[in-house]
Amino acid sequence: MTRVAIFTDSASDLDPALAATHGIGVIPLVVNFGPETFKAGEELSAEAFWERMVAPDAPFPTTAASSPGEFKDAYEAAFANGADGIVSIHVAGTLSGAIKSAQIARGLLPDREIHVIDSLGASMAEGILAIMAVELAAKGRSAAEIAEVLEARAPDMVMYVALESLEYLRKGGRISGAQAAIGTLLSVKPIIRVQHGVIEQGDRVRTRAKARERLIDMICERPVERLAILYTAGADAPSFRDEVLARLGPGLDPGDVQIALVGPSVGPHLGPGCVGAVAMYRP
Repeated sequence: MTRVAIFTDSASDLDPALAATHGIGVIPLVVNFGPETFKAGEELSAEAFWERMVAPDAPFPTTAASSPGEFKDAYEAAFANGADGIVSIHVAGTLSGAIKSAQIARGLLPDREIHVIDSLGASMAEGILAIMAVELAAKGRSAAEIAEVLEARAPDMVMYVALESLEYLRKGGRISGAQAAIGTLLSVKPIIRVQHGVIEQGDRVRTRAKARERLIDMICERPVERLAILYTAGADAPSFRDEVLARLGPGLDPGDVQIALVGPSVGPHLGPGCVGAVAMYRP
């Protein structure tokens, strides 16, 4: 049987223990706090990141992709350990340079089978696809077959997050100052949607409670095949998961719904106090 190695990056927000259990390689992206540089997930855990992020007078963190060389080293190690092919799933190319590094690394190994997949999203949009890839590999599907399935299903994935404000997206350079200022002036709780690699404003509501209610409406508007709950520091994720599952009704096993603490690669753009979800909808 062909052995397929599965990779993603730290923007996937996969719990390290879960990634290890599934044999998923997680390539760390870079996060900077002022002059200090860390490999996300390796040198700075999600929990440690949020301790720094919410500390008084902490410098605003910036993020960057890892070098093509780091991707190449990870791929070569997988082949050295017996892999025949690799499927590497990454944060949307419209949101990060990580996939470009992966593509360059693939070009440096022209005699190897490496499929680089754009998840068209971030956080558990990558994670769900990586877990799906592991399941397909366990069924004996080839790297090319797995890549074909993932590319077909990535457009079915949508990420929703209820933010405390748009300020962190502005600081991270993902929206303009004018967009953030409008939200602040109106004192609204914005809900964003990430789909097809684009960050969109899904809705704006006046209170946190209404934002949570509207967020659940948006998640449950279509039949959900797979689901992951997201949260940042200070948010109550378990109760939010229960509310979402109650609305969805039977069909999803609560044990199959991941709860992911957003980590250093995505967290700077969202800020504390957020809840959200990534849903893969039935085609």
